[in-house]
Amino acid sequence: MSKTGQPKAIEEQIDSELHNAPIHGGDIAAVSVVVPCFRCAHTIGQAVASVAAQIVRPAEVLLVDDGSGDGTLERLWSVARVYPTGWVKVIAMPRNAGPSAARNRGWEQASQPWIAFLDADDSWHPQKLKLQMEALANDPHIDLIAHDMNVQSRSAPAPALRDPLKVRVFPRRLLMLRSPFPTASIMLRRDLPFRFDEARRRAEDFMLWAQILLSGYRCAKLNQVLASWHKPPFGAGGLSGDLVAMYEAAGDVRKTLHQRGLLSGWQRRLGDAFSLMRYARRRVITFKRRHDDWLPARRNA
Repeated sequence: MSKTGQPKAIEEQIDSELHNAPIHGGDIAAVSVVVPCFRCAHTIGQAVASVAAQIVRPAEVLLVDDGSGDGTLERLWSVARVYPTGWVKVIAMPRNAGPSAARNRGWEQASQPWIAFLDADDSWHPQKLKLQMEALANDPHIDLIAHDMNVQSRSAPAPALRDPLKVRVFPRRLLMLRSPFPTASIMLRRDLPFRFDEARRRAEDFMLWAQILLSGYRCAKLNQVLASWHKPPFGAGGLSGDLVAMYEAAGDVRKTLHQRGLLSGWQRRLGDAFSLMRYARRRVITFKRRHDDWLPARRNA
């Protein structure tokens, strides 16, 4: 076993993949990429490789170790050494404080006017930053821009782009019906007067995007799949896997937004109703997924 806890063969394969994915030699975007890292030694290499493969690459990548304590920090330094000096910066948190604190720490130390977020087990489409920067050039009043995401295996090719490419600007009311902003799709202005709520371990991203949108900032979304989850976004372990806790956390976000005057009473009630329906749907999907996984195992027993 290696110092990261991974079999040496797997770590050597990851290193080989990284060396075969050099930084693209094209334009540089004025973007800092913030990646919170918690016990992610086996996935962080591919996540950073997807950033390095951008047609328009960011100016810097900040890997924030959230007190992993398992060899992840050493792995982050190993990944950083693959790339040009200073392009990947490693930030070590003294103790585990959650993804909100890790993202805020990266945000604080970012040097560029735009911040993009990526989770350590997700990946980007090679044209993500190119298309987002073009949209910003066409509409310089945008404060936050997102796009669609999908679920696929790590070995699958990048999703095909679809015509025509469109940029949708969101009215304030729509966020409460269904949050359209996956975290790994987000790029926002560094100087926005908001940060992730470090007291929240769930729905902290929903809280931040809602604050930005409902405070009147211009939020937009591209109609393209430009990032991928490599596990289902709910019901598959991790913080998001606890459906009851996620449902309750989202309800607490709406309560907080209502108390701050950003959400009316009827909007809160409507959001609660839609949230209950989504929760019930996710319970059904999760039950079916686990049932489908259980049947083959029973047949092979």
